[in-house]
Amino acid sequence: MLALYASNPNKTRGRFYDEKESSFRSVFQRDRDRIIHSTAFRRLKHKTQVFLEHESDYFRTRLTHTIEVANVARTLAKALKLDEDLSESIALAHDLGHPPFGHTGEEALDQLMEKFGGFNHNAQALLIVTSLEKHYAKWDGLNLAWETLEGIVKHNGPLLLNVPKIISNYSEKSNLQLETFASAEAQVAALSDDIAYNHHDLLDGMRAKFFSLEEIKDLPIISTCIKKVDSSFPNIEPQRRRHEVMRNFFNILVLDAIEESRGLLKTLNPESVNDIYIADCAVISFSAAMQADLNVVRKFLFDRMYRSPEIVKM
Repeated sequence: MLALYASNPNKTRGRFYDEKESSFRSVFQRDRDRIIHSTAFRRLKHKTQVFLEHESDYFRTRLTHTIEVANVARTLAKALKLDEDLSESIALAHDLGHPPFGHTGEEALDQLMEKFGGFNHNAQALLIVTSLEKHYAKWDGLNLAWETLEGIVKHNGPLLLNVPKIISNYSEKSNLQLETFASAEAQVAALSDDIAYNHHDLLDGMRAKFFSLEEIKDLPIISTCIKKVDSSFPNIEPQRRRHEVMRNFFNILVLDAIEESRGLLKTLNPESVNDIYIADCAVISFSAAMQADLNVVRKFLFDRMYRSPEIVKM
């Protein structure tokens, strides 16, 4: 049931090291399983999403965030007739290279590693899955399929300038086509990341009392969700009201992503995955109106939570 433009596991460009494939799991299913069983995946448990891991067992860590991203990715991929396993694999691996302490930790490492080429979490993710994981007898790394590696490196778009050396060196051996867009499955993983963190960071921010539902009632999208919930459930208790509002917010983001992406794909009319690679723009996206609304939400989160004195101090 895959679309013509989907990444077909039966037409994979293969692995760096040849190996016999499974008789009951597709190439991309095996990649997903290898990522889940990797040491780096387990290490996401104690890595920061926004809050430090020990502050509460209610808040997202990098691991629980990754699981939520993977869940959204499967939903979008299925709706768009893409390979769900590839989208999920890329989503599960997209943050493997993140250090502790979130983006602040990455900035600190980048400064410390400046004379060695700096630090980049996408490059580190590639290094982990191609070299640093040492479990197999015949090779280092996880020996993932070309499509999974390409998605890990390029899910945020083509790499044209300031390409990290780790990525450029690997691409010389196994051409990742750095100048093109990634597969639609990889683009799904990237957009799923946006959906997941915008949703759960608002929810965690309210739980941590950085702001209340009343303080975000005038934010785009949220205001519509509050009106809908209050109309349907006028006497609902505060905790359930908050979750119903955020549940509606999440659903709106997912539906907008599906509808806009279907429109973009219809306009492009790709007949193969290669048409996705060489397209002039991304084919998986929010609508322009939704993107504008989310920019307002992101600015609110940045000002009220990401750069709050309490978070910065920790």
